Amino acid sequence: MLKIAFDKSYKLALEKSHRFPMIKYELIPEQLVRKNICNESNFFSPLEITKTDAILTHDEKYYDQLVCLSLSKTDRRQIGFPLTKELIKRERIIAQGTIENTYHALKYGVSMNIAGGTHHAFKNKPGAFCMLNDQAIAANFLIKNNLSKRIMIIDLDVHQGNGTASIFEQEKSVYTLSFHGKKNYPFVKQKSDYDLELEDDITDSHYIKKLKRVLPELVDSFEPDFIFYLAGVDILKNDKLGRLAISMEGCKERDRFVLNLCKKNSIPVQVSMGGGYSIFLKEIIDAHSNTFELAQEIFF
Repeated sequence: MLKIAFDKSYKLALEKSHRFPMIKYELIPEQLVRKNICNESNFFSPLEITKTDAILTHDEKYYDQLVCLSLSKTDRRQIGFPLTKELIKRERIIAQGTIENTYHALKYGVSMNIAGGTHHAFKNKPGAFCMLNDQAIAANFLIKNNLSKRIMIIDLDVHQGNGTASIFEQEKSVYTLSFHGKKNYPFVKQKSDYDLELEDDITDSHYIKKLKRVLPELVDSFEPDFIFYLAGVDILKNDKLGRLAISMEGCKERDRFVLNLCKKNSIPVQVSMGGGYSIFLKEIIDAHSNTFELAQEIFF
C-alpha cells in the first residue's frame, strides 16, 4: 500500500504567511482522493520528531535555538516565515513523516510525504523556508539504526539542495545528486557528489536525455540500498521561481523514469514533494498529483 505522510495542522502553522502557495498541501490530498488515486487509508499523520533523531543531523545548539524560537535575526530572515511555535511544530512533523516514510518504503518499495524536501536547511542554520532537513535527517536515521548502508539522494528540484550537499560533503555512505538551475537560487552553490547545472529555458528533450544518461550510471556505480527522491515541480515552464521550460508531460516523464529505475533495481524510495510555484495553481496540484499517481501505477 502507498503510505503518504500528511500533516493536517499546516494551516495553523502558516496562516500568518502570504508569501507561499501553501494551499497546495490541502488540495493535493483532496485531488488524490477525488481522482481515486488514493483513499483515506493511504494517509497517516506523523507525530513530532524527537530531539535525539533531529541532532543526528543538526547541531544541538541550533536545534535548541530553533525549538525555543531564539534564532538570531540573520537566521530568522533566512527562513522567510514568521518564526512561531506552530511553524516549528510543523517542521518537526514533516521530518518525522519522512523518517516514518522510510519504514513504509522498506516494506512496500515506496512511500511519500505531501510536504518535505527541506533541502536548504544546513547542519547549523536554516535557509529559504527550510529549518530541518527532512531527507538528510531520515538518511542519517537509517544509517544510525543499521537499516541502510549506502544511500542516494536524488534532488531534482530546480534549486540546488545546498544544505543537503553541505551536510553530507564528507559522508561517503550518502551520495548526493542535484540537477538544478545554474542561475537560480542558491547563488552560491555547495558541492554535491554530482551536480548538473541547467541553463535557463531548457526543454524536455535536453533535460530527460541528460537524466536518462546520468542517473542509471550513477546508480550502477554507487549501488545504493535506499534512495530519497526530491520531486520538486518548480522545473515547469510557468513556475515563478524556476527559469526552466519543462512541460507538464516532461515533468511526469522525469518522475516515471526515476520511480521505474528504483522499482527495476528493487531499491526502496522515499519521495518528498519539494517546490512548486507555477502561476497556475491547478498546474502545481496536477504536477504533484502525477507523482503520486505514478507511484501507485509503478509499485502497486
